[in-house]
Amino acid sequence: MKIKTIVLASILSITSLGITLAAKADTVTARCDVYPKGEDRATSTGPCTFSQRQGFVSIQLQNGRRYELTPVGNQPSNYRDQNGQRAFRESGGLGDKGQIFRLANQSIYVYWDTASGNDNQSNQSTSSNSSPTPVTVITRKTPNQITVRITEGEFKYSGVLRRTSGSTFIGSDGRVRVIYDRKAARITIINVATGDEFYNYTFTDVDEGRL
Repeated sequence: MKIKTIVLASILSITSLGITLAAKADTVTARCDVYPKGEDRATSTGPCTFSQRQGFVSIQLQNGRRYELTPVGNQPSNYRDQNGQRAFRESGGLGDKGQIFRLANQSIYVYWDTASGNDNQSNQSTSSNSSPTPVTVITRKTPNQITVRITEGEFKYSGVLRRTSGSTFIGSDGRVRVIYDRKAARITIINVATGDEFYNYTFTDVDEGRL
């Protein structure tokens, strides 16, 4: 009986150790930049902890703020945050450099390289390559059609926008819908699957020729 107890205790100990090691393997130290929705300047940047287990994502900032994302439905990129609001991981995101999570009021850029923000050169690179305001080029085709190229980090869109009414032009590639209101000088990019906004920023084509 004593031998069985010892064996059982050993098995439980090994199992517990395995679970602990697995949990640690899913948690990494990263760097997080937090942007308020529609802003191109981060309000928080620095070390953070990123965890992912069975689709559940946890992000804890150095200031103690924690985000808990619960997967929704069969699409692994869609979540609910700790407040029940919709969130999603941007497809493509930062490639092998990290991931981008779009929340109701914020975007969180998670970089695996924790040293990326340690010097001015790295800061300038991050700002130019991963700014929430994409590089946008619009070219006239006809009075009712324009071509647009949009890039920001790993996000890329290229296609034709067609005039739907007045000064509004709309196009889609199946992943996102791009809406350009020329009169309001604003571009909105929406996730087709969830209806959430990827981007919403000011842009004018005044230097691209008359539509």
